[in-house]
Amino acid sequence: MELWEAKLEIPPASAEAADLILLESGLGEWSLHEDVAARRAWLVGIFQDETAAHEACGVLLEALPEEAAGAFLVRKLPDSDWKNSYREHFKAWAFGRLHWVPVWERETFRLPVGHSVLWLDPGMAFGTGNHETTRLCIERLVEFEQGLGRPASGLRVVDAGCGSGILALSASLLGFRDVTGFDNDPEAVRVSIENAELNGLASRVRFETEGLPEGLSPADVILANIQSDILVRHTGALTSAVAPGGMLAMSGILSSEASAVRSAFSALTQGWSSDSRVLGEWCDVCLRRPLA
Repeated sequence: MELWEAKLEIPPASAEAADLILLESGLGEWSLHEDVAARRAWLVGIFQDETAAHEACGVLLEALPEEAAGAFLVRKLPDSDWKNSYREHFKAWAFGRLHWVPVWERETFRLPVGHSVLWLDPGMAFGTGNHETTRLCIERLVEFEQGLGRPASGLRVVDAGCGSGILALSASLLGFRDVTGFDNDPEAVRVSIENAELNGLASRVRFETEGLPEGLSPADVILANIQSDILVRHTGALTSAVAPGGMLAMSGILSSEASAVRSAFSALTQGWSSDSRVLGEWCDVCLRRPLA
């Protein structure tokens, strides 16, 4: 396979702004790499051919602030390079009894008794769960399951804007048996299905190419890691899909946007409990519907 890498070093102070631009602009072929100790940061993309790489560089350059703009290094990758290029940036992490571990650690990783693992091979694709917005949703999901006091097998989960499928697949590992994910990007759905197959979960989790609100259906847990303007646009559809006693966990929200998002949902969630958590520059908004 012939692949090309485009790489741009940016000032470390511009890393957060660049990360936000990637998220909000849908530039999923790019990723942010940081070396905190060395105080260096790069934007890196992998492409099928040289023309696509240069075209993508032009699009990204127009989106970046002036202080982050610069000269791209575009090069053809030997197989050995592209297969390993993301390994140094993806480390195993855990929350509760769930672990998210790179697949190349399969032979050496020791899973604690009673815990579950989701194997991930980021390759060229989307996310590994390391982003703050994914972690915020995962924490809510794990805590919801922990607070049930009964098996989760009878409850339904919907992952809206599934990306790489990590939230939906994590729900399946926690014992939820009716789990679906959807995204309006067919490539995201393809990656999600690949991750499900990698973990032997393809028969337990369904992924569909849909957008909001079409992809929504009633569920006990709605997970929506989607940028805030889209969340606000679909307040009615998101809240009406939550079953009594259920939870709507939303991230993809800048901490400065939390108040506006909560206000947008408040009129439709009278009597629901609501709180937010901050992680870095990001936050979540978690709404819980009462049983009656």
